[in-house]
Amino acid sequence: METTTRTLDVPGASLHYEVRGSGPVLLLICGGIYDAAGYAGLAALLADRYTVVTYDRRGNSRSPLAGPPEPQDVSVHADDASRLLAEVAGAPAFVFGNSSGALIALELAVRHPEQVRAVVAHEPPLLGLLPDADHWESVISDVEQAYRDGGAGPAMGVFGAAMGMSGGDDSPDAAEPAEPAESPSPEMLEMFARFEKNTGFFIGYEVPSFGRHALDLDELRAAPVEIVVAVGERSAGEPPHRAGLALAERLGRPAETYPGDHGGFGAEAPAFAANLSRTFTTP
Repeated sequence: METTTRTLDVPGASLHYEVRGSGPVLLLICGGIYDAAGYAGLAALLADRYTVVTYDRRGNSRSPLAGPPEPQDVSVHADDASRLLAEVAGAPAFVFGNSSGALIALELAVRHPEQVRAVVAHEPPLLGLLPDADHWESVISDVEQAYRDGGAGPAMGVFGAAMGMSGGDDSPDAAEPAEPAESPSPEMLEMFARFEKNTGFFIGYEVPSFGRHALDLDELRAAPVEIVVAVGERSAGEPPHRAGLALAERLGRPAETYPGDHGGFGAEAPAFAANLSRTFTTP
């Protein structure tokens, strides 16, 4: 399946994005240190049914900021997604987001509901919804202090120890993707290098503000957008899984269980793609 690569200038940044397939538009929003390449396998499996759009979020990989790094705002990232949809979609689109990408997808539904047909939010780390929200505020403060004192490495150590994740972009080893069984291709090596470089931006400029993001639940309930919260079958008890369940409860609907853990979109791509397609085609 041919992939078209393009660039979109937005206020304060330039977005690298990729388009493949045909059919209704499906925007995949990545989280953490990942970029469009992290969704390549999933996108290829969906491109026979959808026009799949993936992109590098501002400040990451091939989407440079116009100025120096600064704390990121979920609403600004949601506006980036809106501008991207305005560029590629002539009708309301399907949207999938994982982790911090799920935060962006939900905020997109609040801020620009006319552009969104349905959202699948996979394990959004809405830590403020958890019963131990005060603990997570302390963790975020500790991450900020560790970043000021020692940079990305110590800050990721604090964050990873607190999260205790089994996989995905919020896990302690997120900057070190598992080596493939065969020798990695030059493209994979480039991808790994981008992910490693993104780690400093993620922990220094995204984790504090994204971790404190307060979603307007009243506005989300009022939006004419189908919202589906998904959690991983193998991530029970982990903070983003717990937060997903808390969000689903507040929205008055059960969460869907998707294959794999927090990073199931990659490790379990075929089954994950099948679930995603069923979710979007179910009335």
